[in-house]
Amino acid sequence: MKQILIKYILPYLAYLLLQVWCRTLRVTNLSPENEEYFENLPGRYIMTHWHSRIFFLLFYFRGRKDWNILVSPSQDAEVLARLGVLLGYTVVRGSSYKNTLAASKELLKALKRDERVVVVADGSRGPRHVAQVGSVQLSRITGAPLIPMTFGASPRHEFNSWDRFVLPLPFSKCTLNFGHPITLPKKADDRLLAQKQKELDEALNQITEAVD
Repeated sequence: MKQILIKYILPYLAYLLLQVWCRTLRVTNLSPENEEYFENLPGRYIMTHWHSRIFFLLFYFRGRKDWNILVSPSQDAEVLARLGVLLGYTVVRGSSYKNTLAASKELLKALKRDERVVVVADGSRGPRHVAQVGSVQLSRITGAPLIPMTFGASPRHEFNSWDRFVLPLPFSKCTLNFGHPITLPKKADDRLLAQKQKELDEALNQITEAVD
């Protein structure tokens, strides 16, 4: 009974709730030109965001089968994984916390097929708002640009979790923001990799501060 609840009932309830909830929000965009850039970009790219900003972004980009999202293989993430499928994404199960490159094998395959990948920059366990190296490594290996994205909401509720998860309240104003693309040459050394990791960290914090 528990498996039926986790695999079928809860994901559909979450899907319906997300659809109804997010359709009440008043959405604006601080950087439409940056969104237009990646929407018109041919081929592969890597979307990155903070863990706390999953809720609305998951809804906003729904229906994109060529977007591959990384979800933890743990039982706790089963509902999220099935919700991602219901929303039209391709879900890749793997843990960026335990082994970044091992978890990224399927994402690498997707990027080599010129599909798009979505990576939570601070991972599934944090530290909060500190970019991990995984998405930057994917960019170096494939040459795909990194596109920072976020949203803010007012009024909203912030959960007392490690990431301070942001939940827009119904009928609140929801503001999207996108950063400029960050690129790495395929032969970038570790020093440049670290610089780009810091650049991604700063870019995500800047666009998030702008909507908060």
